[in-house]
Amino acid sequence: MTARQTDALDRLFPTYGLDVPDGPGDAADLTALFGRRAPVVLEIGSGMGDTTAAMAGADPDRDYLAVEVHTPGIANLLDLVQRHDLRNVRVARGDALELVRRLPVGSLDAVHVFFPDPWPKARHHKRRLIQPAHVALLGSRLTPGGTLHCATDWAEYAEAMRETLDADPDLVNLHGGYAPRPAHRPVTKFERRALLAGRPVTDLIYRRR
Repeated sequence: MTARQTDALDRLFPTYGLDVPDGPGDAADLTALFGRRAPVVLEIGSGMGDTTAAMAGADPDRDYLAVEVHTPGIANLLDLVQRHDLRNVRVARGDALELVRRLPVGSLDAVHVFFPDPWPKARHHKRRLIQPAHVALLGSRLTPGGTLHCATDWAEYAEAMRETLDADPDLVNLHGGYAPRPAHRPVTKFERRALLAGRPVTDLIYRRR
């Protein structure tokens, strides 16, 4: 990590961070975490935090809870939080599914899963985030009318995502198929690299019934 990131992690994580322990634990209190009652967006796998920071900055009436395991990414997002004075961002360190299990049912306005690891080898597909049991868990944490928004640059994973999401009885595909690219989702360096490599990016947006 850079010295700036190290400093941000040391100073800001106690205020803006949340450690996610493994195994059973107490439910997360989102009102206490953010210091207010507002709709909450969960960002799973926030990477270096650029997308989270940009979306949170443009959407101050909602709170953004980013969860990531990569320490430099957590530190970079904390640095962005300070530089842009983002009062509506908190950063969780640990396993995303463990965090989701601690969130109250119906507590989220949206879940964003942008460019999760595609685990392209068939023997690794069981490690993918978007699979039936995980989708059911994510859906249970959405408020009625809340949205699950996924994006990937792997065509085969996009097809598998759509098949899994379409099969969930609690979710409705808002576009009847793949969604047009939403203007509110920032274009990241990762996405630009995918496009330069000839991998088209696919968005899928579903609403909880």
